[in-house]
Amino acid sequence: MKKFIAIALLGILAFACKKKNSEPSERFDRSKMLENFAQNLIRPAFEDLKNQVITLKTAAENFVQNTNLQNLQALQSAWESAYTAWQYANAYNFGPAGEQGLRKALVEEIGTFPVSETKIENAIANGNPNLSDFNRDARGFLAIEYLIFDLNGNNDNILNNFASANRKNFLIGVVNNIQMRIEEVALAWNGSYFDEFIRNNGTDAGSSTSQLYNEFIKSFESIKNYKVGLPLGKRPGQIQAEPTRLEAYYSGKTLQMIGEHLKAIQNIWYGTDKNGNDGIGFKEYLQSVEGGAALIAATETQWSAVLNAYNAIPQSPRISEQILNSPAAFDKLFTELQKHTRFFKSDMSSLLGITITYSSGDGD
Repeated sequence: MKKFIAIALLGILAFACKKKNSEPSERFDRSKMLENFAQNLIRPAFEDLKNQVITLKTAAENFVQNTNLQNLQALQSAWESAYTAWQYANAYNFGPAGEQGLRKALVEEIGTFPVSETKIENAIANGNPNLSDFNRDARGFLAIEYLIFDLNGNNDNILNNFASANRKNFLIGVVNNIQMRIEEVALAWNGSYFDEFIRNNGTDAGSSTSQLYNEFIKSFESIKNYKVGLPLGKRPGQIQAEPTRLEAYYSGKTLQMIGEHLKAIQNIWYGTDKNGNDGIGFKEYLQSVEGGAALIAATETQWSAVLNAYNAIPQSPRISEQILNSPAAFDKLFTELQKHTRFFKSDMSSLLGITITYSSGDGD
């Protein structure tokens, strides 16, 4: 009998050890990881974005005061710089950038695409746009893009359109709205939320780790589903390609912005800042769990396939034309992104014990 009890106890101990080894090691300091993200990725991303939007606002004001080609080109350049900076901040839609009441997450309030040309033109014609309503496809960075870029690169058309005082007022209103929203978030990250984010170092649904991870996955999936899949006609209910639904459709900067977004996602995975300085990221977190090394190897192999597919896409003609005439390269990127989803999403969630708290609705 004593021998049976001893064997049973050994079995229980073995099971307990096995279970413990399959969970994140208690030796991994999530606070250090969160501190790296807050100090070296998130706060600098919003600070850079804030500064770029200040430059954008100045360029917009100069343009409406003196509507000429030189000021239009300066405005277009300022928009490109600000929207590039946005690619490095759009994965952090929690805390001060998350949903609050009727306000949606920052990515929806200032980064919605495609925009509605009809809603924008109606708002301009009415001369009294509401930048806090549900028409998020009539404001934000992509509404500005629609206003200041011509599909055929004909800047004279843009200059002629801005003979309208209502159009000038709408442009300034949209820029001011973006600035207000970003400055609120940047201020919070420079205040008490910085320490709050680091302290909340559990793995439950409300923890900083869970929020960061879920928004990281959502941001990755937004590339796959909306920046690539939507214009290719891959989303549920679509029956054909819809190239007009591309991000940065009017400026033709689609491929550039996808590339910057991919870099931002990669930085989060490695915990690397924008200057390439390495820190503690999700890769290091995975190194603390049983099976983590194998998942890291598989993830990095497939990520290389994603980047290779991206780099194989021709720089010209613009992506909207490629989708219509030669979509194979862009379609290949979608395929590799689709293959990659399991590594970032289901496998990583399982190993780290972090629950996916949102529904992408694409069946992965």
